[in-house]
Amino acid sequence: MKKLYVMGASGSGKTTVSLGLAMHLCSKGYKVKYFKPIGYSPWPTQKEDEDGLLLKDVLQTSCDLSSIVPVNVGPMYLSGRENKEDYRKAVFEAFDRIKNEDDADVLIVGGSTSPYILASQGLDCISLASEFEASVLLTSVLKDDFSFDQTFFFNKHLEALDIPVLGNIFNNTPLATYEKTKGIHKVKMEEEGYNVLGIIPAMSELTSPTVNECLDVLGGELLVGKDNLDKRVEDIVVGTMTIESGLKYLRRSTNKALIIGGDRSDLALTALETSTSVLILTGGLYPNVKVLSQAEEKNVPVILVHYDTYTTVEKLHDVSTRIKPGNKESMELARDNIKTYCDLDILWDYLGEN
Repeated sequence: MKKLYVMGASGSGKTTVSLGLAMHLCSKGYKVKYFKPIGYSPWPTQKEDEDGLLLKDVLQTSCDLSSIVPVNVGPMYLSGRENKEDYRKAVFEAFDRIKNEDDADVLIVGGSTSPYILASQGLDCISLASEFEASVLLTSVLKDDFSFDQTFFFNKHLEALDIPVLGNIFNNTPLATYEKTKGIHKVKMEEEGYNVLGIIPAMSELTSPTVNECLDVLGGELLVGKDNLDKRVEDIVVGTMTIESGLKYLRRSTNKALIIGGDRSDLALTALETSTSVLILTGGLYPNVKVLSQAEEKNVPVILVHYDTYTTVEKLHDVSTRIKPGNKESMELARDNIKTYCDLDILWDYLGEN
């Protein structure tokens, strides 16, 4: 069984790549399993890793979720009762169970939110890739040259540790940097001997969160719009401007989340005449009834939060879009991106395909 560790920085699309790759391999007749040693639980009440749930559903595996994702941690995990040996035992017992089963050709190992997570326990992605004797597929989003430097650093570090890197996928590449990624970043990587398997352009269906995902993070009160929570949020606008100065920004920004105080009925009503996905009202101030009536007519959800504007914006930084089980459109798009934008000759050689 070949072991392929998909890792990368936070927000680099590891799950989307893992999903697309798994579906593509399955379509070519490979038997694929998924294993994510370190899952993510942002809240103590959430015990199930969403990536594990998704891949379990897609691959129709009979393994229980605790075997697919044996450890779940949040950002304050060192305050818990588990210790280093507990984590290590859980990871390697689950890995041994999967490794010793002979009914799979490829094991895709999903990386943690970031490669360094649990480094203090010796269970970061790079350490585990070495112990699992897995080859690495690196995902990254090249927003600028610094993010390219980060990708280059990861490749160089893995090379120094003699961990084989199958290649890099530049994922969710912004339109503004797409040509530079093809003409400069890819060329520089390959000049240094690091393979680039593909450059996948950013697509709102896979990169923009839904209103519902924003609501989950904010934990606010939904005033209207419960039937329109699947709308995509492609931009965030903070409404601190006057009507006159703000109108051009509201018209220019499409599928936006507008963050304003509940007392800014004038700006809310103006925004509802433009492309708006959701109104987020801060400070716990209920809006004028005209705002709710107009929002309901325009099918725009309205969320009321009790935070100030700054805190609301900070919380929205934690919003990430995830493909849910049953979302066939996004699943097929993830698979098609692998087929369309990636040159997989290196992967086929790795798998021994002639």
